[in-house]
Amino acid sequence: MNFQIRTFDEYQEAYRYSVEDPEGFWAEIAQNFQWRKPWKKTLQWNFDEPNVQWFVGGKLNITENCLDRHLAERGDQPAIIWEPNDPHEAGVTLTYRMLHDQVCRMANVLKRNGVGKGDRVCIYMPMVPELAIAVLACARIGAIHSVVFGGFSAQSIADRINDAQCCLVITSDGAYRGNKEIPMKETVDDALVQCPSVKRVIVLTRTRTPVSMIKGRDLWMEQELKQVTAECPAEEMDAEDMLFILYTSGSTGKPKGVVHTCGGYMIYTAYTFQNVFQYEPGQVHFCTADIGWITGHSYIVYGPLACGATSLLFEGIPTWPDCGRFWDIVDKHQVNILYTAPTAIRSLMSFGLDKVENHDLSSLKVLGSVGEPINEEAWHWYDDHIGKNRCPIVDTWWQTETAGILISPIAGITKTKPTYATLPLPGVQPLLVDENGQEIEGNGVSGNLCIKFPWPGIIRTTYGDHERCKQTYFSAYKGLYFTGDGCLRDEDGYYRITGRVDDVLNVSGHRIGTAEVENAINMHTGVVESAVVGYPHDIKGQGIYAYVIAESQVSHSDAELMKRDILATVSRVIGPIAKPDKIQFVNGLPKTRSGKIMRRILRKIAEGETGNLGDTSTLLDPAVVDDIKAGALIGVK
Repeated sequence: MNFQIRTFDEYQEAYRYSVEDPEGFWAEIAQNFQWRKPWKKTLQWNFDEPNVQWFVGGKLNITENCLDRHLAERGDQPAIIWEPNDPHEAGVTLTYRMLHDQVCRMANVLKRNGVGKGDRVCIYMPMVPELAIAVLACARIGAIHSVVFGGFSAQSIADRINDAQCCLVITSDGAYRGNKEIPMKETVDDALVQCPSVKRVIVLTRTRTPVSMIKGRDLWMEQELKQVTAECPAEEMDAEDMLFILYTSGSTGKPKGVVHTCGGYMIYTAYTFQNVFQYEPGQVHFCTADIGWITGHSYIVYGPLACGATSLLFEGIPTWPDCGRFWDIVDKHQVNILYTAPTAIRSLMSFGLDKVENHDLSSLKVLGSVGEPINEEAWHWYDDHIGKNRCPIVDTWWQTETAGILISPIAGITKTKPTYATLPLPGVQPLLVDENGQEIEGNGVSGNLCIKFPWPGIIRTTYGDHERCKQTYFSAYKGLYFTGDGCLRDEDGYYRITGRVDDVLNVSGHRIGTAEVENAINMHTGVVESAVVGYPHDIKGQGIYAYVIAESQVSHSDAELMKRDILATVSRVIGPIAKPDKIQFVNGLPKTRSGKIMRRILRKIAEGETGNLGDTSTLLDPAVVDDIKAGALIGVK
């Protein structure tokens, strides 16, 4: 790839070019890829509708860029290294030639089962090579994939299948996660009771858990693969054809399907992967995310493969069979780039250094952080003990909606500063605005983070509901994309993300809407109403604090049982990741006369800042606040 930035001067030059002539800049980058037909217009856009189109009229297939074009030069190079959950199980290494072969076979299985260009396919699988293969097989034939994280509940799967009207589901009998065996097919079966659009379910054998297979609907992947060849020409796609839908939490209860398209997504993920991590041929890149999240889409599958890189896929968790698992993997596979979440770093910090010091981490060249702002203590621990003060840390800021990294150091080139995402990448034009949408200029300021010009990976729409895309991202401030994050720009012009300014929590790097959790809690029979806020959590970054009004007074002895029931309800409706960390039973909630819950007050109480709650005189019943404060002081579990 001849678009790699090598010095800070080159970064500044690329950035200047990308702002002065964005179309010229991105057209040059796009020339590095394989196109069936060239584009007629590099960019067409307005943020009012919003309508953004990159490489208009260009034709391509992303899998030809991720697989076929590498076969001649690096067909025998590892594309994916798979490390299983159990360290005693044999791993798998797929070369580019093997991966190409398996993707073509899986694509033919999809076609054999009636899937065509434009059809939606739901993928609910563990972190196994077949997950990456399934994603690429969809892209090969122009089907739109919707990957659902393996920790979500049946209801969450059903909501996503029905919203996208998926015709086929790819899943497995079960999954291994640490010392647990998780039923996958059973959860899919529970979901499909309410999903009439699904005609076929393809099931991978992973755990050999007994599962129910419905005649005419359910098929074993292994049997299907025997019926097909490895000949599958890639479908020609328009640059603006849909590549995938990925559901993310919103501030209303219903998840929203973020849509990314073929051309711009490919170019942006490859460009950012190559530059941020300063990837060199032959290096092993280990992104610890799940492919169920955008980080896995962009920096395990598409970005690395588009650059001909070697990407490591890990099925398990960092603390099993012990807290040295990441360091085992780094040592065993001679990992050069490690990209993980602050939550994982903080969790591993808490175990001390015994399991770090008995591993050889000398292969590491670059460390990365993703999912939430990294706190200073974790940054220094990561730098001192994992990178041994010789590996640059790229603290990356981006979102599901942005497709790839927007603000980040470039490894070894940008001077880093703990807790700062530092500077925007070429093509990214951030600005800070006040509550009225007025730009806040200069340095040493803070405000709401917006972006004033499109980059190739920007969200195109929310599936089936374009108005929601407009309202969520483009209506708060006219002519700007609003990130939903607060941000500080320091005296050096470096950016530091200060957290969400809307009703979305960031728990262990996963975005969870407060409304979603409240809806789940309110489904419990004994609950009248609830309000959920975030509070600082030592490991997760943000914890979930729920204030719950019960139908009748909850005695101390009943409280524990009811809390457990509420947690079980949330797990069933959304999934275990959304379970509240603390539940406080209250008699009422602080509401304005119009009925709006004053979360600002609840947030401060959850954070233990009860001395400065601001003006409560506008509340319908100010006395409620004193009751909540008193309850919080008694202690909450």
